[in-house]
Amino acid sequence: MSLPGAIGSGLHAAFLLARGRSEGMHYLQADTDSVHFSFWALAVASPTIVCWRLITWVEKSVPADASHVLALDMVSYVVGWLGFLVLSFYVVGRFGAASRWPRFVVAWNWCNVVESLLCLAGFVPGLLHAPPAIDEASQIIATGWALWIEWYSTRLALDTGAFAAAVLVVLDQAIGWLLAGWNLALLGH
Repeated sequence: MSLPGAIGSGLHAAFLLARGRSEGMHYLQADTDSVHFSFWALAVASPTIVCWRLITWVEKSVPADASHVLALDMVSYVVGWLGFLVLSFYVVGRFGAASRWPRFVVAWNWCNVVESLLCLAGFVPGLLHAPPAIDEASQIIATGWALWIEWYSTRLALDTGAFAAAVLVVLDQAIGWLLAGWNLALLGH
């Protein structure tokens, strides 16, 4: 499969999974090329990190060290993404699903693109000066849906139970919170 074909299949699968359609898994392969190509999802999703930071600056103000802040965000983004996948290899092995880990990697990578877009969309009402209740509800719904997508695709990719999928989602979120705290400490906020 070519890179454009892998990106198209991966995104198609992720959008199906985001709608609760398990047939999305049929568009994901677990061969070596598909696993390698799925890491392009990191690049495809990266503009959402930049947009999220820009939204934060629109709501507050642009710091004097804006390029430093953005670079730190991008480094944390890559470290978190890759760090979770490394840790997940060991956790998935504990659940007896090591042979399905490559399929999980492909699903997780592509679903992250959709999750990032969804979370970004959750901030749109606030940018449009919607009432606080609508703004907050939008962010909660978007975040909840993104977490559900990760949990649902993990269950399907690993063919595992709800608890095992939840453990992986919590691990992913914990890494994100840890890195966010690290960033705040480095920036002195």
